[in-house]
Amino acid sequence: MRAYRYLYEQMVRRELRQKYKGSVLGVLYYLVNPLVLMAAYAVMFTYVLRYDSIDDYPLFLLIGIAVWLFFSQSLLAAATSLIDQSSLVRKVRFPREIIPAATVSVQWVIFAVLIVLVTPVTLIVRGTLGPELLLLPVLLAALGVFVLGLALAVAVLHAYFRDVAPILSAVLLPWFFVTPIFFEPTDFPGLDARPWLGDLLRWANPVAPFIEGVRDVLYAGRWPSVAVLAYIAAACLVAMLAGRALFRRLEGELAVVV
Repeated sequence: MRAYRYLYEQMVRRELRQKYKGSVLGVLYYLVNPLVLMAAYAVMFTYVLRYDSIDDYPLFLLIGIAVWLFFSQSLLAAATSLIDQSSLVRKVRFPREIIPAATVSVQWVIFAVLIVLVTPVTLIVRGTLGPELLLLPVLLAALGVFVLGLALAVAVLHAYFRDVAPILSAVLLPWFFVTPIFFEPTDFPGLDARPWLGDLLRWANPVAPFIEGVRDVLYAGRWPSVAVLAYIAAACLVAMLAGRALFRRLEGELAVVV
């Protein structure tokens, strides 16, 4: 893979330059999207729906939205990445994993920049500066590995079955609203009658532990639980192994199907 590092770097740079080429704000649009969403949902839940059980709710919300947008936008962009680079796939021999990897890397860079901007504000407002903050880069890297594994799978599957991306787009919308972005899993309505629902929201959703881990460190100023860290480690391992195995199994005919 070292021999193709230059190709990978150039694909990441080109994606960053061309995404909003000619626009006034350029790559700042990557940051505007989550900030606008955060502001809209914060107003809706704080002032319209009167959801006030969480202190400093806009910061709580922004962290969840940032993680979700990285996850969802990476998968949507990766799904069509091999088709978008079909001429390169057909004409040049190189590890095709580089294409979805570059797409995820672009999204991760913007996600990391957003977290860097949010971190000092959160530390000042929440007073959460502590040794647990050292775990934040590890959590961000783990999230990147997890998403990359899934991206490899959806990219190669969409190359063979062109309805993967539309189905993924449709699935992500309801998935967004049942993910603990706007709420704590323990605050979900109906838990008194169905206590298992909180565990389902927390553990059946693979994105939820990543959001919880980042929030624990950045928003709450505490170490994530052993269960959350173990889940994150296992999710990274399974996603990457499964994604790479599926990609390598199907990549032999990529030059034909794209």
